[in-house]
Amino acid sequence: MKITFKTIGFLTLVFISNLLSAQAKKPTLMILPSDNWCEQRYFMTEFNNQGTKVKVPNYKQVFQEDVEIGQVISKIGSLMIDRGFPLKDVEQELKAIEARTTEDNMTTSTASGSGIAESPLDKLKKKAKADILIQIWWKVNKTEQGKSVSFILEAFDSYTSKRIASSSGTGTPSNTEIIPVLLQNAILANIDLFANQLQGHFDDMLKNGREIKLTLKKWNSWGNNFETEVDGKELTEIVNEWMQKNTVSGRFTGSVATENIIDFEQVRIPIYDANNNAMDSRMFAKGLQKFFKAAPFNYEVKLMTRGLGEAILVFGEK
Repeated sequence: MKITFKTIGFLTLVFISNLLSAQAKKPTLMILPSDNWCEQRYFMTEFNNQGTKVKVPNYKQVFQEDVEIGQVISKIGSLMIDRGFPLKDVEQELKAIEARTTEDNMTTSTASGSGIAESPLDKLKKKAKADILIQIWWKVNKTEQGKSVSFILEAFDSYTSKRIASSSGTGTPSNTEIIPVLLQNAILANIDLFANQLQGHFDDMLKNGREIKLTLKKWNSWGNNFETEVDGKELTEIVNEWMQKNTVSGRFTGSVATENIIDFEQVRIPIYDANNNAMDSRMFAKGLQKFFKAAPFNYEVKLMTRGLGEAILVFGEK
């Protein structure tokens, strides 16, 4: 093939186009009221987490009873959309989850009845599959010059729940009675720095992979353990080799490794799969599950998840 200046120019344009396309990727966002905001307004309910009572925000009640939250989320959402961030409609996602009445609250072993539970927020994050969860808290202040709004805006990685961005402040007093407008104006002065923090976190994920947690356990009924040898290698060693091949740049941290449990943290997985779908801990762990279900292992392995960012594989039965 003869290389001409025209060919070089064309290839250069393709390269630049692809580069710009990659740079243009934005994280998807989901905006919710903060736990503290819900607590102050009594929008909380108890969630049974394997026998332990845990209080969690009742988002369904929030959207049904609070007259401001929909407008507030719309105002903040418009600021983020103007900066190119795709936004998930939380209220619609909640309705979709409500409609799925057959969805189980518990995932259990058919043999022993053991299992784990998901909180309502875990279900929401899994359904919406947003990259970043933004929580908003605000209160109205009364001054001689009029009303002002103080706010705290925090962003969390939906997979790890780590705080990745924050912004707070108090808006200029105004005579307007429209709280969502006061809040939007208060946030506007800080929104660009906040958006840059979000984008910086997402760019790091594009380059270094999304962070999840993976745990391998065994049922008591399983006759093997993670020190069992197959073809001259312990299962722990085989698992580590698989992780080296399937994580981004082989990046993961093994925090625990015994005969009964292997615990991996800071596991970096591709942010998208081959079909450009967002990858989560379940999709990643599914690959390891299939690996051990095939020869020469032929193991039964149960896959369970907590939210988007934690997967658990239990060897021995389903």
